[in-house]
Amino acid sequence: MLKLAIIPSIVLFFVVWKFDTVEKEPPGLLIKLFLCGALTVISAMVIGLAGEAIVVDFFEDESSLWYVFIDNFILTALVEEGGKCFVLKKITWRNKEFNYTFDGVVYAVVVSLGFATLENIFYVFEYGAETAIVRALLSVPGHVIDAVFMGYFYGLARYDEGAGNKEQARLHLKEALFVPVVMHGFYDFCLSTNFDVFYLLFAVYEVVITITTVKRFVQMSKGDTLIPGMEWTVSRDESTKYDNKW
Repeated sequence: MLKLAIIPSIVLFFVVWKFDTVEKEPPGLLIKLFLCGALTVISAMVIGLAGEAIVVDFFEDESSLWYVFIDNFILTALVEEGGKCFVLKKITWRNKEFNYTFDGVVYAVVVSLGFATLENIFYVFEYGAETAIVRALLSVPGHVIDAVFMGYFYGLARYDEGAGNKEQARLHLKEALFVPVVMHGFYDFCLSTNFDVFYLLFAVYEVVITITTVKRFVQMSKGDTLIPGMEWTVSRDESTKYDNKW
């Protein structure tokens, strides 16, 4: 059962690892990001349960769209993605290894896989093999899709900060949090309602966002760019190979 819970994360990690073609990230850093990402499951559970206890008092019907909206966009998406983003920035923002824009994607995905793996273990051991299959196809890839967009904006933020554009960097940092929150919240919201139209929207969304993410991911990998001011971390030949911003 444990293998069913962790195999999706292992597969997705090696996909990201393969596309990090310019400079591989050190295993120690990736392990730290993975473990800290896993710990955010606990913080998300505590904050989510506390928030739910407060919010539920304001609603007579927990099936109302407003309750479902708050539960999914704020108590779930904002709390979970906020925890991941906190870990991501705390560990990597000033790390000397964060010297290329695609590194932001790698870091965000690894943090997210840490979260998704521990969450998956809990779900699979509670609900069984069928849940493992469903989550392998939807939930774990869903976390990675959100992380790709988080890492994209995070990498842009670090690039702009290195280039001296602090206002643009702050904007991209906000996008690194709130774009995944909206994506995650919409995903959960569609699956939490009792209306067929939202299930249809979810199906369309899954196809569109998966195709979009794959294309963007490949584009980011090919357009990996050295962050201004980080030239000292790489060889001279390597530092001049990639000079086109995403």
